[in-house]
Amino acid sequence: MQATLLGILGLALLKTLHAQDSIPVQADFQQDKLTGRWYSIGLASNSDWFKEKRHLMKMCTTIISSTAEGNLEVTSTYPKGDQCVTRNSLYIKTEQPGRFSYTSPRWGSKHNIHVVETNYEEYALVATQISKSTGSSTMVLLYSRTKELSPERLEMFTQFSREQGLTDDEILILPQTDKCMADAA
Repeated sequence: MQATLLGILGLALLKTLHAQDSIPVQADFQQDKLTGRWYSIGLASNSDWFKEKRHLMKMCTTIISSTAEGNLEVTSTYPKGDQCVTRNSLYIKTEQPGRFSYTSPRWGSKHNIHVVETNYEEYALVATQISKSTGSSTMVLLYSRTKELSPERLEMFTQFSREQGLTDDEILILPQTDKCMADAA
């Protein structure tokens, strides 16, 4: 019985590791070019919070900066009701350029973040595997340097999200808003 349980746990661990390895990372990732202001254009997720809040979500502004240690400070400002909420996250670099880890101090969830693809001047596609005690989920973000992206980039985001196992009702092109956009300078 114990050997069977260990075997099942081992297979689950291998599946998790394989899922993380199967997400590509930008070739020749240049972290300094990723810094600056971005707009969240698309968000896809199979998490419960996304399903609950999806209808309330709007575009937000994200500022990415490098720390002296080579990590990324990620500050997102988004509308929530009649307020602007700012969330700061510190993405810790890993041995693979373009891959970062983050642990949510609020929820205790572990985030394995991959910068999948970017041309640094127009868009960035980021995929995150999230694991917590209640299970795991996938999140894909599409960032843009401007508030709009070409239909081809939006389709690339949708297609990549589907390849990660997300369904069309788990994929959202965020509605534009001017609310909270000036606060993130």
